[in-house]
Amino acid sequence: MVLEDILQKVKVYNPNADLSLLKKAYAFAEKAHRDQTRISGDPFINHPIAVARILASLELDMETLIAGLLHDTVEDTDVSLSQMEQNFSKEISLLVDGVTKLGRLEYRSKEERQVESLRKMFLAMAKDIRVVLIKLADRLHNLRTLEHQPERKQKEIAQETLDIYAPLAHRLGIYYFKWELEDLAFRFSLPSKYYELADKLKRTRHMREKYIDKVRASLSEKLHEVNITAEIKGRPKHLYSIYQKMLRQKKDFSEIFDVMAVRILVDTVRDCYAGLGTVHTMWVPIPGKFKDYIAMPKSNMYQSLHTTVIGPQGEPLEIQIRTWDMHSTAEYGIAAHWRYKEGGQGDKSFDQKLSWLRQILEWQHDLKDTTEFMENLKIDLFTDVVFVFTPKGDVMELPAGAVPLDFAYRVHTQVGHHCVGAKVNNRITPLDYQLQNGDIIEVLTSKQSNGPSRDWLNIVNTSQAKTRIRQWFKKEQRDTHIVKGRESLEREAKKQGVDFDEVKSDRLMEYGKKLNLHNSDDVLAAVGDGTISAQSIINRIRQDLVEPERKKYLEEEMQSLVTDSKPAIPKEEPAQGIKVKDIDNLLIRLAHCCNPVPGDFIVGYITRGRGVSIHRADCSNVNSLIKDDGSRMVDVSWEDSFESSFQVKLEITGADRAGLLSDVMSVLTDIKMSANWVTARGKKNHQASIEMVLQVKSLEQLKYVINRINKVKDVYEVRRTGHGG
Repeated sequence: MVLEDILQKVKVYNPNADLSLLKKAYAFAEKAHRDQTRISGDPFINHPIAVARILASLELDMETLIAGLLHDTVEDTDVSLSQMEQNFSKEISLLVDGVTKLGRLEYRSKEERQVESLRKMFLAMAKDIRVVLIKLADRLHNLRTLEHQPERKQKEIAQETLDIYAPLAHRLGIYYFKWELEDLAFRFSLPSKYYELADKLKRTRHMREKYIDKVRASLSEKLHEVNITAEIKGRPKHLYSIYQKMLRQKKDFSEIFDVMAVRILVDTVRDCYAGLGTVHTMWVPIPGKFKDYIAMPKSNMYQSLHTTVIGPQGEPLEIQIRTWDMHSTAEYGIAAHWRYKEGGQGDKSFDQKLSWLRQILEWQHDLKDTTEFMENLKIDLFTDVVFVFTPKGDVMELPAGAVPLDFAYRVHTQVGHHCVGAKVNNRITPLDYQLQNGDIIEVLTSKQSNGPSRDWLNIVNTSQAKTRIRQWFKKEQRDTHIVKGRESLEREAKKQGVDFDEVKSDRLMEYGKKLNLHNSDDVLAAVGDGTISAQSIINRIRQDLVEPERKKYLEEEMQSLVTDSKPAIPKEEPAQGIKVKDIDNLLIRLAHCCNPVPGDFIVGYITRGRGVSIHRADCSNVNSLIKDDGSRMVDVSWEDSFESSFQVKLEITGADRAGLLSDVMSVLTDIKMSANWVTARGKKNHQASIEMVLQVKSLEQLKYVINRINKVKDVYEVRRTGHGG
């Protein structure tokens, strides 16, 4: 795969493009990824080229293609966003930043990291939808080469694709991505079912093709008689959609008849409806199986007529009818806005097409709980939709399964809170009635209403309604939480020996501002409902109270540590690499309990007679040191010019198989790194443990090494441990 292939594609759909920019981006990416390889052994640069190639097949603009080539440079190399902006543009830098995972920040769990990465991606999407086009192309190529990953990671990546990325492609209307993402993810998540279904389809293929040829011939003849020019295609349904239908309907493959559909492409909207009439004169339509997405397009811009009829052999046959423009939009969805065609960038309704995305961001802005965020996100992405009407005739789109309460909260939060009933099609209906396409809904409200009932959480089906109801109850319980928060602070203050009278409202407000809380009551309520711990606040206040004495004490202690003769580790030597705020020539040593490396957040602790001990901020011993004597903690940081190396100990857990240690060591050989010492031993449950000490120069280099080892077959976990030798 070479750059020339992409350049040729761009020349075809955008003859005026400045190809030198693309060549420059390729050279930049190739240099940044030089000497890096994928887990398959291929040069790493092959991946960004493949991503750019996929984006070029969507006929996207030059900035998107360049960002596709550069999308991994910030995450996997030493290239910074500022360098990206200097060499290319602010626009390209923002696109790359939107795609980059939050891999360089620490989170309490893998789930939290995934949620925060998704939050960041959605935020970037709202600013520029091209971010997700690059992300989808990245995910698609990773799935195409997923066989090189360990089975555990194959299933993990495949499931995430089915949970998030395929539904996202669906909501954006990019079926070009959706079908392949789903089928590839299906293949790796449930391989036995995938291959079983593929085999059954293969065995019946000839019979189905013969049947579709017969349908096409009949249709072509009839449409020609009524002067409709059309192209008729047989479309085999994708494996994953067939499998989902089997699950939904609880049927075996032999009971699923409509595994193929017929698509009719015509020139005008008028021909669409005329063609529909012709189809219905040839075969009997199945009631309730007609959908008009031309009159009421889906939120992802999809337009088509869908009908299911009893076909020539008495079996259900699905037929789709659309214009060529509708077909292009169905394939490329929101990506069509960025394609190179006359007037493409001037789509005035573009913001409306992304309104659902902004609603997701708005509704989930306050969700801190990882599990709740993921559940609500899946609801918002996965659900089909119903179109309903307000009494004034405005169309409103809601997820399938929505009830009148969901409609009320979509109109306005206060309308939802004060809802006492609803009329659907001018008839009083229960609040748990499931809305149908075309329903006209009127919400009945009362100012005397006491607000939502807790039972409503079991009735509503949209994440917006659930979030607003929960927020109402949270606000109602505010007074209780304030009292509870004050009691918690009193107990913690007594425990730490702080006079509670010193816990003043101005101190709480100062603390609250850093957490976007507006007043001291907000802080007390946050403590009461568990959002903030009382211990963290009292710790902060305790430090503030002792700060004057602490400064004086530190000055005396530090001066006693300043060496008149040669220091143990001279300040001018680059091996030192650490500075203590406002003090020079200190005895400094790295704590062996956590063994910090450049890039780690660090803190200093003044020991008695052994200088300043440097710990990672997340070191398990730091809290006990603070508790012992928090006044001894000092501000420290890495020197900007630091270039020396440090020892780090890694523990690698994997399957106990022959060659595991050899495969891990070959990774170090590939990246030209050696280990100071290595040990390997067997563990329970057929697992093996490899421990090694490496000499690294920075946290970024360490993360890169860990990432590479993680990709070795049968490696389950790579963990950084404390003592480095």
